[in-house]
Amino acid sequence: MLPAQLRLYRLQKRLCRFPGFTMPRRLSFLRTGSFGAAVSLALLTTPLPGRSEVLYTLSTFCSLKGAEPVACSVEAVNDGTATLYRHLIGKERHTVRITDKPIRMALWDNETKQWRNLERAEARFSTNTVCFNDRALCVVNPNYLNSVQEDNPAATAKRDLVKVHFGADGRIDASCYDAGCEVVRR
Repeated sequence: MLPAQLRLYRLQKRLCRFPGFTMPRRLSFLRTGSFGAAVSLALLTTPLPGRSEVLYTLSTFCSLKGAEPVACSVEAVNDGTATLYRHLIGKERHTVRITDKPIRMALWDNETKQWRNLERAEARFSTNTVCFNDRALCVVNPNYLNSVQEDNPAATAKRDLVKVHFGADGRIDASCYDAGCEVVRR
């Protein structure tokens, strides 16, 4: 088995435990660069021009503004220039856009109908939780975090928390891990 096929097989075995998870037809994971870049949550592929491709759907739990988690669904879509993560929480849709060249993250503002660059993102491996802009939007997304750990075993070994800060242009300007996040906290 080729190394890429072996990684995909291991990921499929690990993820089949999560109800509601539908394995994507094609996966492309971040392979190089800083771990902070990997935490930018990008599952990136390149579909045919002008064609969106659903990478996966996931029934999981989300929370808004630090509230208790509620059932939600996440749909990851590759639109050719970015990966969109559409979080459906009740009747509300919250979409996070991740681009890879350069890596940027933005949240769709439903009121202004514009993308707003994220300020912060964090991931906690022990709970499979990813949060954006402190706790404005949090989601349990084990498939993404499992892929980060498999693609970055040295960087994620014995790590639980990673935080990323974005500059005004939406690009990563700082990242930290575990207790180191208290040292660099603003």
